[in-house]
Amino acid sequence: MDALLEGLDPEQRAAVEAPRGPVCVLAGAGTGKTRTITHRIAYLCQRGHVAPSQVLAVTFTKRAAGEMRTRLRSLDVHGAQAVTFHAAASRQLRYFWPRVIGGPRWELVDQKIRVVARAATRLGLPTEADALRDLTSEIEWAKASLLTPEDYPVAAERAARDIPAPAEQIVKLYATYEQLKNEAQLLDFDDLLLYTAGALEDNAEVAQEFRDRYRCFVVDEYQDVTPLQQRVLDSWLGNRDDLTVVGDANQTIYSFAGASPQPLLNFGRRFPEAVVVRLERDYRSTPQVVELANDVIKWARGRPAGSRLQLIGQRPDGPKPRFHEFDDEPAEADAVAGRVKTLLDEGVAASEIAILYRVNAQSEVYEQALASLGIPYLVRGGERFFERAEVRQAMITLRSAGEVSGSLPEVVRSVLSRVGLTDEPPTGGSARERWESLLALVELAEEFAVSSPEADLPRFCVELDLRAEAQHPPTVEGVTLASLHASKGLEWDAVFLVGLVEGTMPIQYADGDEAKIEEERRLLYVGVTRAREHIWLSWALARAAGGRKYRRRSRFLYSLVPENHPAARVSGGAQRPPLMKKEKPTCRVCASTLAEAQAVKLGRCRSCPSDVDEELLESLRRWRAGRARELKVPAYVVFTDATLMAIAEQRPTDTAGLVAISGIGASKLDKFGDDVLGLVRAGVGYSAT
Repeated sequence: MDALLEGLDPEQRAAVEAPRGPVCVLAGAGTGKTRTITHRIAYLCQRGHVAPSQVLAVTFTKRAAGEMRTRLRSLDVHGAQAVTFHAAASRQLRYFWPRVIGGPRWELVDQKIRVVARAATRLGLPTEADALRDLTSEIEWAKASLLTPEDYPVAAERAARDIPAPAEQIVKLYATYEQLKNEAQLLDFDDLLLYTAGALEDNAEVAQEFRDRYRCFVVDEYQDVTPLQQRVLDSWLGNRDDLTVVGDANQTIYSFAGASPQPLLNFGRRFPEAVVVRLERDYRSTPQVVELANDVIKWARGRPAGSRLQLIGQRPDGPKPRFHEFDDEPAEADAVAGRVKTLLDEGVAASEIAILYRVNAQSEVYEQALASLGIPYLVRGGERFFERAEVRQAMITLRSAGEVSGSLPEVVRSVLSRVGLTDEPPTGGSARERWESLLALVELAEEFAVSSPEADLPRFCVELDLRAEAQHPPTVEGVTLASLHASKGLEWDAVFLVGLVEGTMPIQYADGDEAKIEEERRLLYVGVTRAREHIWLSWALARAAGGRKYRRRSRFLYSLVPENHPAARVSGGAQRPPLMKKEKPTCRVCASTLAEAQAVKLGRCRSCPSDVDEELLESLRRWRAGRARELKVPAYVVFTDATLMAIAEQRPTDTAGLVAISGIGASKLDKFGDDVLGLVRAGVGYSAT
């Protein structure tokens, strides 16, 4: 017993020695949560409080479950179950099926998207791969949220979902999907959980047998539990409370899939007698990385005071975080690759280095930069850029395009419009990822046109082939390229967080939704806490080499970059975000604090007098009508009435003033900024044609 407790810090020991019953461990990143919960299980077993075979520990990934089993075996605990939610439910359902349902067991759907495709075909809905993936995700979210088809529209609107089709179509698709699946006697992964919960809720004998078998429950990563998983957990528990949960609300990054930190945050209310232990000693990262992580998350909104964790670094000092601003993405990627090579030369293993980005389409420029220096790399959680289906299809389309007039970038954009490249990005999901990949090809064309002004489309296709070949080195141990979501649960000695610009971090479709913005902040926090020693944060003011520097760095960085740091300068029109973290929006008339979104956009209280320039406002309206006709979109897609009113009141004469107005981000600045500033400066009408 002494050996079991040896080496634990006071908080870890308190969690391990807590009596049977409800225990909540709030465990920050790098604080030894897996060590703590496995030692707790071993402690309860060795003290005779529970037999190993009566323990059921669940987590969210096979990797985490495997690590837990390995650690339990090393602690001489044999027979305890450490599995994912779905694996546990599958075993239980297989065992109870004859008594609960009877007849042959239904098969598990290996590819749910095929059934969704059949349902979409029956209803005459789109069946392209991107559309099917997004529709499938909506069904998964609905089931994870315990929603029936009839419940879906109201819940989706309340959650501000970026839905891939009208709600009524998704309702019909969801219902048809369930019908087809049941007719074929098939189960999907969500059904494993639903049927297991139903079996225990509706059959007292089955529930009693299960509860006689399992007496002690442990849930890891509890901040990621969905309503469906919580229902299964409740059915396992019954009226008992022998439950240990471990989680960190700061690392909730899967809300889009139905995850919610509320069960973790409300644990003390559900179990008033629960033991709550806070693990804040960070053994993973240097104090410099820990301080940066704390600075990222301290500005988070909507966190209950009791859930806030302040990490305390336990390792010796390390290098300071590096912040870098670049003119364009290729320059950023080249600098990152150069720094990676330096670390490799200093003895850091390639497998201990990671480059993390927000969306998978960002990987290509880093794949190219690493390949050009002969640095091996691995793409985690996604395909290499040139292996992606949309990129392969785009390259085939470009090769067979024939004669198209215009500059190389214009030709490429025109050709790729045939396979889904639009002027404005989709709101999210698979369609957004596909769009980002196609746009990356246009940016490559822009870069190639600068270096080779005489290049035409055939030469560009040869260049793409050469790049694709160069980015397929033998599969070896190498630098990890991964999205921030794919990095969860992993750690490296050196982490590069790249592409940290508005519209990417936070992602564009999160703007205007505080809950989504806060999830983006937590995603950055997860990225920072992956680093043990070296941490690099960078951004670029333009996409392509030589492009216009219209971007600004992520709003999350303004409280992080030291004021005297070269990267803290305001450059290229990429100025401060509308609201600095240490500021609150105030009325420009009476100086009182603003809270309502409309008031923040206008920069004044509703009750304060408007100083709108009516002539300018009318000019802006005529201009908007003309642009909307040109682009064949509704007028509000160009700018909303509220945004036009804010422009006409505040009358910005430069880029800094324009992007300070809420609702004007990098994309709209690039597309409409010059027009709007011209109208404001000229003070004359715009004649729409």
